Amino acid sequence: MADEKSNQDFLDRRRLSVDEYYEVEHFARENGVSPSQVSRLIKKNGNDRMTLTQAVRALRDQK
Repeated sequence: MADEKSNQDFLDRRRLSVDEYYEVEHFARENGVSPSQVSRLIKKNGNDRMTLTQAVRALRDQK
């Protein structure tokens, strides 16, 4: 049951799983960058989705 607070999954939705390539691809497609750019941003900034989104925006603003 979705409303039951004691029955939650263990995944942290705020973080991008670096080990799962499909997550990196999905994030790249969502933000209009390549998966290799996302990988470089993860190495530089960590795997927090909010931080990565801000880094992608900064990357786009540089162009």
